[in-house]
Amino acid sequence: MKYYVYIIECSDKTLYTGITTDLQRRIFEHNYLEKGAKYTKIRRPVILVYNEEYENRSSASKREFAIKKLTRAEKLKLMEKK
Repeated sequence: MKYYVYIIECSDKTLYTGITTDLQRRIFEHNYLEKGAKYTKIRRPVILVYNEEYENRSSASKREFAIKKLTRAEKLKLMEKK
């Protein structure tokens, strides 16, 4: 099973980082369902702006944690590289 670390941009231009096994489903959840993160529910709609793929949950979780520690400027720079 593949895991994805992703960054979405919310309607207020803030960035949210998460992890999932199904990007399309997760973005749909963030936009339309109660399963979306509490943070994104009040900032809809959201759009996927960046993602990375990993072979296991452990490496994906480590990367998610690392990205969450980045500043907004560093996240924007990361997004430009892809």
